[in-house]
Amino acid sequence: MERITGTISRGLRAPIIKQGDDLKQILVDTVLKAQEQNEFTVRDKDIIALTESILARSQGNYCTVDDIAADVKEKFGDSTIGVIFPILSRNRFAIVLRGFARGAKKIVLQLGYPSDEVGNHLVDYDALDAAGVDPYEDVLTEEKFVEKFGRPCHTFTGVDYVSYYKNIIQSEGCEVEIIFANKPKAVLAYTDSVINCDIHTRFRTKRLLKAAGAKKVYGMDDIMTASRNGSGYNDKYGLLGSNKATEESIKLFPINCMEFVESVQKLMFEKTGKLVEVMVYGDGAFKDPIGKIWELADPVVSPGYTDGLEGAPNELKLKYLADNKYADLKGDELKEAIKKSITEKDSQLKGQMASEGTTPRRLADLVGSLADLTSGSGDKGTPFVYVQGYFDNYTD
Repeated sequence: MERITGTISRGLRAPIIKQGDDLKQILVDTVLKAQEQNEFTVRDKDIIALTESILARSQGNYCTVDDIAADVKEKFGDSTIGVIFPILSRNRFAIVLRGFARGAKKIVLQLGYPSDEVGNHLVDYDALDAAGVDPYEDVLTEEKFVEKFGRPCHTFTGVDYVSYYKNIIQSEGCEVEIIFANKPKAVLAYTDSVINCDIHTRFRTKRLLKAAGAKKVYGMDDIMTASRNGSGYNDKYGLLGSNKATEESIKLFPINCMEFVESVQKLMFEKTGKLVEVMVYGDGAFKDPIGKIWELADPVVSPGYTDGLEGAPNELKLKYLADNKYADLKGDELKEAIKKSITEKDSQLKGQMASEGTTPRRLADLVGSLADLTSGSGDKGTPFVYVQGYFDNYTD
């Protein structure tokens, strides 16, 4: 019988994970229970994915506002601190900002505009054009920004982030000055001590700041890289990838992810005799065309995955073959010709016209994005995702 279904992604329901839970055993038991209930049969090259959030929760990888404040105070002393290019997010940055303010006497907050790095807009481009403002060159004070654009609220959250961030800083007894600029060096007119809060452009920003004369430059990936008084930490990403836990604490990105996924892979092999791939995933790498928000607020899509998820797809574009090489064929003759092309394809199709239009991304980013869309970020209760058939092609 001809096979009809291709790739299948399933969300698996799990208990609420708490600190100290044996997440590896819970994950494997959940997969095996689903198999027992005839949901699927475990096969080689299946993929098990789990959210970074529950791994960090099971690890107890949290820190407090006081922990962040102490780290900032240790690094900057009483210097005025430039805090530049934060994303506009109550979940991702507000509590972090509270920690910065608690550890500082004065903050110069530099916001990128018209949007932050991941697409949260303060104003739209049409408003900039109407006001005659050049975001690539113009540095605006808070007063000038309000004069030109008022106090706009975020389209989806309804939050006036300029006022919101200002109030957080002031509530900690910290003085604040706000500017709007897209060149990192703009903040150096106010202070030579800077925390750059951008995510994917952070290395370039650090380089530009240092080249422009900054004396102290730390990224969010340089703060909370070690435990303070028993707190959580992330030695690779620091505060990047963190989320609000309470008004006084955040959950950090998980640590030891490679060790975890390899241990799950090993246990699954012991239980089933099948070699599955395992990954930890955070935000998917996709952009919303309506809200214009790029989802990836984590430093990476996946902080840990097994070897089989390394690399990128090596695929032929079926419609290209059908419209070009095999334009004169149809029916079973066309099907067999395409299958033959797949079977005989080169091990590296990069640069060949037959692969034009296939997805030029890493497997870990593609699978992580699929998993993130499957599990969602709300109340589905499916932090585990089971993917089958991802590595199959038309010949399988």
